[in-house]
Amino acid sequence: MRNVILAESAGFCFGVKRAVEKSLEIQETYGKKIYTLGPLIHNNDVVNYLKENNIFSIELDDIDSLNEGDIIVIRSHGVPEETIELLNKKNLIVIDATCPFVTNIQKKVRKYSDKGYNIVILGDKSHPEVIGINGWCNNSAITTLNGEFDIEVPKKVCVVSQTTEKESNWKKTISNLSFMTKELLAFNTICSATEVRQKSVLELSKNVDAMIVIGGKNSSNTTKLYQIAKEHCENTIHVENSNDLPKNYIENANFKNIGITAGASTPDWIIEEVMAIMKNGLK
Repeated sequence: MRNVILAESAGFCFGVKRAVEKSLEIQETYGKKIYTLGPLIHNNDVVNYLKENNIFSIELDDIDSLNEGDIIVIRSHGVPEETIELLNKKNLIVIDATCPFVTNIQKKVRKYSDKGYNIVILGDKSHPEVIGINGWCNNSAITTLNGEFDIEVPKKVCVVSQTTEKESNWKKTISNLSFMTKELLAFNTICSATEVRQKSVLELSKNVDAMIVIGGKNSSNTTKLYQIAKEHCENTIHVENSNDLPKNYIENANFKNIGITAGASTPDWIIEEVMAIMKNGLK
């Protein structure tokens, strides 16, 4: 009998759960089509579920197609300050579902930028969360993907992190900046749920024959989980849902212990489907 083990911390995080629930509540309250600025979360199955509930994604470039009084939800990743101003000018009903942990980073960046600190963000500069954070310091932040810098760093720095970063990257960033700056103000803004999730997959991946990481292919936090698991378990794969499971994983008799984890945008029903197939095979 196979042993399928779910990581202690897996699936929807607080911020994502809050954004999804808030959007569904708003749609029910107003009883009409509502919009989210960009996909609410990085999970195609959930985005399709929201469409079925009259909740649709729209890009900022298409915002002129909306009418005064239309409802738009700011997703958990947050947006630049200027985007909120633009939405308000168009007289839309703006619902802010930014994750409170991300809002905290935005406030720190705004505060210390105003005090004359140069902002450094550890994270992916093309990720919506990082774009949003940068928008609270006049888009002047220096971003680093892994704690390394190929430009001269100013002497007075305030550094923050994308909420889904790896702790090892944060330590590397602080270590490097400590040699480059005279005044360094550091706020470890990696979300506590991210830390717990990463530690959980680290321990689990050391003790299983195979690891399955479930989540959107463009999900930052899911990608980090895959990277951590892969370092400790060679037989690690990243799938979006049960349809992505390879036949050689489902039927592999050598996989006695199988670990499963899921990114912050992965709902319970997808996790349960993957677990059922890995336990019982295809039916």
